[in-house]
This record gives sequence, C-alpha cells and structure tokens, in this order.
Amino acid sequence: MNIHEYQGKEILSSFGVRIQRGTVARNAREAVDAAKELTEQTGTGWHVIKAQVHAGGRGKGGGVKLAKNLKEVEEIAGEIIGMNLVTPQTSAEGKKVHQVLVAEDVYYPGDSEPDEFYMSVLLNRSTGRNMIMYSTEGGMDIETVAEETPHLIFTEDIDPATGLLGFQARRIAFNLGLSGQAFKEMVKFVLSLYKAFEKSDSSLFEINPVLKTSDDKILAVDAKVTLDDNALFRHKDYAEMRDIREENPTEVEAKEVGLNYVDLDGNVGCMVNGAGLAMATMDLIKMAGGEPANFLDVGGTADAKRVEEAFRLILKDDKVEAILVNIFGGIVRCDRVAQGIVDAYKNMGDAINVPIIVRLQGTNAEKAKELIDNSGLKVFSAVEFKEAADKVQEVLS
Repeated sequence: MNIHEYQGKEILSSFGVRIQRGTVARNAREAVDAAKELTEQTGTGWHVIKAQVHAGGRGKGGGVKLAKNLKEVEEIAGEIIGMNLVTPQTSAEGKKVHQVLVAEDVYYPGDSEPDEFYMSVLLNRSTGRNMIMYSTEGGMDIETVAEETPHLIFTEDIDPATGLLGFQARRIAFNLGLSGQAFKEMVKFVLSLYKAFEKSDSSLFEINPVLKTSDDKILAVDAKVTLDDNALFRHKDYAEMRDIREENPTEVEAKEVGLNYVDLDGNVGCMVNGAGLAMATMDLIKMAGGEPANFLDVGGTADAKRVEEAFRLILKDDKVEAILVNIFGGIVRCDRVAQGIVDAYKNMGDAINVPIIVRLQGTNAEKAKELIDNSGLKVFSAVEFKEAADKVQEVLS
C-alpha cells in the first residue's frame, strides 16, 4: 500500500528519524494556518508547498514550490490544490491534488550547494535479504544515476539473523564522504531508518534527498513509503492511511468484491484461478501477439456471480479486444465454472462485446467444453495451452 509523503514522514519520525517538519493542508486557508504554526517553531517565514499525490517527479510538474511569505503560501496552495498534476510517473491526464504539505524550508540561506544524498531500504531479490541502497547523487532520478554513473551507487546487504550492525551504518556514512558530527548524525539516521523499515513491515523506504545541512544535521526531505498489504493486520493505524482516491478505481472495486485485480496496458483481458497460472497466461497472450490488459485471479470459487463480476471489471477497460479465461479445475469443477460463464454471459447480454476464449482443464473438463460449445454464445473453447493461444491470435487478427 502506497502512502503520502506526510504520512511516511510521520512513520519515520515515530522511530527517531529526523525529518523536514510540516503539516498537511486541504485548502489555502489551512495552508496559511500551517505556515504560521511552522514559523513559530522554526523562526523562518519561508515554506515549501508540496502536492500530496502517489507519484514521483512532482517538482517537474509544478507540484513543489517555495513560498517566501504568507501571501505566497495562500496563492501557491490555492494553485496546487485541485490541479491535475502531471509527472513522469502519472498518466497524461495526471492526478488530482486534494491536499498539500506545508513544510519548513530546510535549505539555509547561503547554502548554495547543500549536500544531498539518496537512500532507500528494500528487498534485494538476488540475495533474498533486505538492503540499503545509497548514493552521493541525491535529488536526482536514481535510474539516471544508475545508467550514467553506476559506480556512485552503493548497496549494503543486511543479514536477517543479526539485523543492521553498527559497522555497516558507519561504512555507509564513510562512503558518503562524511566526517565529524555529520558522520555521527548519518550513522544515527541510518540505524533509525532501518528500524522504521523493519518495525513498520514496509516493502520500500525511499528518501530522496537525504539532506546534510550546513550545521551538520541529517534529515529526510522527502519520503516515499510502500507498506506490505499482507502485514497491515498488525498495523491498524497504518491501514487507516490508505487513500483510495489515489488508487485505480477498478482495482478498488475488485478488492471490495474479493477479487485480485491489477490493471495493465494491453488488449487481452485475463481471468484465471491462481497467481502462477495468471503469470503463465499473460506469457501465453504475449506469445500469441497480444498484450495482457490485466491480472485477475478469481480464486478457488468461480460461480456465475463471481465470473460476472470479473467480466464487468475487465470490460471497464475500453482497450480490451478479447478475454481469455484460463481455469484449472482442481478444487473447483470445470463444468461448474463453464455453467457460471454461460450464466454470466446471458445475464450481461450486450455488455459483452468482445470474443471470449475459455480454456478449462481438470475435473470434468470434457463436460465443461461441451457446455461451452453448445451454449450458442460467442465463446470459443480450448483444451490445450497452444490451442488457446491460437484462438487468441485468431480473434485479434
């Protein structure tokens, strides 16, 4: 589950990570009040107004601006709230901004070239261990750094038996070129950051940039945090941070009816039972010359109601030109799935306007194929994987 920057910073702060302080505001008036409160705490009248959306590159789209007085705070917040923010990580339509973070300006006057670092904590899939990835090139797209100057990216793998050790935190500070008080502050920052990652059951912490101020403070200026959905039962307060306005509406609807759905960019809808079969089915579609439009796992039950809900979700995507149903009948009987497909098709009537290819294998597969073939509907049955692929290719050509 993705959360907003201000929420990620709340988590970081709760574990002792120094952050850029700020308050979320949902309109211009609240933004002014937040700026006044910050001025009392910090003594400065300059504030950064940051759009709160689940996307990076906000500054490039005009979603991060500096306000030098309260009038500018009100004007800028009014401009950003309600805008459709387009960034390199959004669609062409962008994302509507519902709130902003009014944050303290942590770049001190006279600091023409502040030290900015990149740091993230995530799973190293090649080793099966958590790792800290970091670089001296903060404030930049890490992908660009990796492509152009890969020697400036460092990683530190964490042994799960021991956790992050002190010498590793010190090595990180050393590789970032720090010394003296800044070195000590970075060691403390790294240890607290990793503790926050572990205790919050997150799958990603990305801080870009981590700032070293001229008086040697180390703080998180940004925070991209992804929480592990499977661990939210342990964190009821984190679960409440979910903002469904930032999520794909079809995926939200799928969750509400108990279906596992992920929206993709292709032209062939997929309906399967089981994640492994879903991945194989998407490969099958690509081999047939198509592109998967979604990942949709109906689970162990595939009755008429559930199949109908799945069809409706898939058909919300106007790019879908065909639907491939690929079900393995182990626990569920294939003939029941076939009957569910037929009933759902009849219930939906003209709502189904694309060809459907159905491959059912397992218990009562032959009876299921007979039901499909005799239905009189625009549904094509298949038995083998290749046969299903050929059908997909045929209806797309």
